Amino acid sequence: MQAIPLEDRLNALIVPSLEAMGFALVRLRLTGQQRLNLQVMAERIDGKPMSIDDCTKISRALSAMLDIEDPIPNAYDLEVTSPGLDRPLIRPEDFDRFAGSLASVEANRPIEGRKRFKGRLLGRDTEGQIKITTEEGDIAIPFAAVTRAKLVPDESTIAAALRRH
Repeated sequence: MQAIPLEDRLNALIVPSLEAMGFALVRLRLTGQQRLNLQVMAERIDGKPMSIDDCTKISRALSAMLDIEDPIPNAYDLEVTSPGLDRPLIRPEDFDRFAGSLASVEANRPIEGRKRFKGRLLGRDTEGQIKITTEEGDIAIPFAAVTRAKLVPDESTIAAALRRH
């Protein structure tokens, strides 16, 4: 029997807990060598902005659950964050959800001679490729080639965030 990777075990523990509290996991990241850091990036399911109280609530609940389950054999720090204005784009559906937003996308190989792109997201095409319009024109990037992508705050993003608060 093959061992389940630690990140998969953490996801299996954390996602149901977050959902029960009204939150969705954006990203889970375990980093570090000597002392590990478990970063849990979450957002509210109802679409409202995350507050410090939300992060505190999540941190306390996950700390208690992780202390009982003890999935990480070494000492670690738990960091709960909100996505922020420069949120990472992780799942394919993120590129549809934030269509129209300014974003930066990095690919693992050159696409039309480049690996880095900045422009307005157009969502995904029928083949699931990420579409982005740049100063040079529209580019289609296979989702499997995306190594990193995030929103780039601009005036409209900041104005919308201020209206929500």
